[in-house]
Amino acid sequence: MVLPSVEALLVSGGDERIVLDPASGLNQYGCPSHPDPDLLAFGSSTASVISQASFAAVCALRERLREALKSESPEVVYTREMARVRRELLSGVADLGVSLTFASSGTDAYALAARRISCDRVVMVEAGETGSGVVRALNVPVDTVKLRAEDGMPRSSDEIDAEVTRLVNQGAGHRVLLVMADQSKTGLIAPSVDCVTKLQRLAQVLVDACQFRLAPASLRAYLAKGFMVALTGSKFLTGPAFSAALLLPFGEQVQEGAVNFGLLLRWEAALVELRRFRAVPESEIIHIFQMVGEVVRHQLMNDPHFGYLPVPQRSALSGEHHWDQYQSIFSFVPYSRNTKGGYTPLTCSQTRQLYLQLQSDSARCQLGQPVSCGMRDGVAVSALR
Repeated sequence: MVLPSVEALLVSGGDERIVLDPASGLNQYGCPSHPDPDLLAFGSSTASVISQASFAAVCALRERLREALKSESPEVVYTREMARVRRELLSGVADLGVSLTFASSGTDAYALAARRISCDRVVMVEAGETGSGVVRALNVPVDTVKLRAEDGMPRSSDEIDAEVTRLVNQGAGHRVLLVMADQSKTGLIAPSVDCVTKLQRLAQVLVDACQFRLAPASLRAYLAKGFMVALTGSKFLTGPAFSAALLLPFGEQVQEGAVNFGLLLRWEAALVELRRFRAVPESEIIHIFQMVGEVVRHQLMNDPHFGYLPVPQRSALSGEHHWDQYQSIFSFVPYSRNTKGGYTPLTCSQTRQLYLQLQSDSARCQLGQPVSCGMRDGVAVSALR
């Protein structure tokens, strides 16, 4: 077998979203398949450009694969390498009897979870806060719950929990998949852990942790409750899109899917970043999160060009204090000065244009893609992150 180049592998084995545009050399998220160290990268809530360290690691992995394929079949080599990735991802939770199956994207992880339990109904947060293709991929009736009010402010946890409880109860007699977001695109966590725990007798629970903004103790706490957990390596970890995994608390035997060396390389890149992050003392991580959070929130709340979208404070899942209790996604509606000397929110199309312009102008700054966030001053708006 002749392996394609690293750049070609990194955009293979996914879907059209990671295919490079021939003219720009970028995928649908504005990312190339090679490092871009001059880019100001703040778009980890959506997608990131591969780092130089991760690119070096996947180049080395490709060379190992090339040598191994001289004497072994692609299936043998792929199975061995994915088993290595699986062991690393399960470090710290393997004693719980957890199994892990890989998926090409977070959307595919949803579909895997639905098939695992043969669900015929899904209750989940609105697709705009998770993924636009999720509802279509599930291929069963889906009830969605809004996380924000019409003005973009978070709905109360009690209100969301009550709506979720009502919908799950309406599904009595069905095989219901209940999806909890931790975190959503704009950094929200809903429904509450207490709510989904109480509903376990009526539904199987999937935690959408595709942002992977979870401390190891929080991941362990979810799995110990018997929840399935979906993760990706392409959001907080800043690995290239796409790489996903579904963690199953059932301890069932998992077989690898078809050989997908692109997925392997993307997970390898994500693991490089995970190792680097976990090598930093947690006290230092917390200090950085606190310091950056204070500065960013102050700017967003005091500059009239921004309409800050707050997120409720997270409580500890494990009863311990960890870095994931601190905000790491900061969402805002952009405003522009109007002719009357005040400020008017940008329309959704204007915000989209701003998002694209930021990546291409002299600043070359990448933010998270716009997310629809209701109405402001009679204008439908979306938030950058």
